[in-house]
Amino acid sequence: MNTLDDRCNELIELLPEFKDFSRVAIETSAGEIALTFQIGNKILICGNGGSAADSQHFAAEFVNKFSNKIKRKALPALALTTDTSIITAISNDSEYENIFSRQIEAYGSAGDLIIIFTTSGGSKNCIKAIKTARLIGLRSIVFTRTGAEISQLADLSIEVPSSNTQHIQECHLFAYHVITELVEQKLYGEN
Repeated sequence: MNTLDDRCNELIELLPEFKDFSRVAIETSAGEIALTFQIGNKILICGNGGSAADSQHFAAEFVNKFSNKIKRKALPALALTTDTSIITAISNDSEYENIFSRQIEAYGSAGDLIIIFTTSGGSKNCIKAIKTARLIGLRSIVFTRTGAEISQLADLSIEVPSSNTQHIQECHLFAYHVITELVEQKLYGEN
C-alpha cells in the first residue's frame, strides 16, 4: 500500500460525506458569524495543538481578509492561543484547563461568539471555555468530530464523521475557509 494514495483516497471519500453531514451547520455558522460582526460584537477562537493553529489561522482570515476580490475593513476576531505570557501564567498559577476560560472572562461580552476547535471533543479546557462563555452570554460554535461531548454544550456544532485526527483537522480547515468566504460575501458582496 502507498500511504500518499491511501490518505488521498480516504479524504476524497470523506469530503462529500462531511459536506452532506455538516452543510446546514456550516451555512448557519457563517450566518451567525456575519451577524456577530454586523451587530458590532467580536469573535474569540480557541483550541489545542493543531487546533490552536487553526484558531490563529481562522482569526487571521477575519482580521486581514480572505478574498482578494473584496475590499473590506478588518473584522474583530481574536485567537486565545497566542499570548504565551497569559497562557503560561494561568497554567502555572491555577490549572491548564483555565487557559481559555480566564481569557473569555477578560475579553468576552454578551453577544460575542466563541469558536472552539477540538478534534477529540472532550478537551477539559475547551469544555470549561464553552461553559464560561455561556455564563457570560456568548453564543458558541464548535468544530469537532461526530458524537463529541462538547457538541451537547454548543449552540452550533460542525462535526466531521471520522475518527481519524488528520482528516478531522483537514475537514475543519476546509469548513472554516468556506465559512470565511460566505461571511465576506454576506457582509461585503463580490465588489
